[in-house]
Amino acid sequence: MSERIEQEEIINASAADIYAALTQADIFREMTGPPAEISADEGGEFSLFGGFITGRNIELVSGVRLVQAWRSKSWDEGVYSVVLFTFEEADGKTLVKLVHTGFPVDQKPHLEEGWHKNYWSNLSQKFG
Repeated sequence: MSERIEQEEIINASAADIYAALTQADIFREMTGPPAEISADEGGEFSLFGGFITGRNIELVSGVRLVQAWRSKSWDEGVYSVVLFTFEEADGKTLVKLVHTGFPVDQKPHLEEGWHKNYWSNLSQKFG
């Protein structure tokens, strides 16, 4: 069985800047610290947080939408979830919406906390 996480965060930055922070390895590394490699292509692979999170880009629409097949190193082999980010810019700020589906049920509390700690907090600090 799987679960679903939906989160929203308003970030003090343009949709283009937030999209770049999530899709360009140098910016992501600067923002989070641990090693990161991110392909800028649909179908391209990514490795985040020193290889703890890996996956593949499914859909890339610059500044609008980012869809990834996403997995944790701790999950059973072959288990992937789907992460969808959408970006809605207004008045110099961006509402980032996250929908994360298909992950193991027991991972929900860890993932909910992880999105806040590793993504929203870092994005807010970078663009604060």
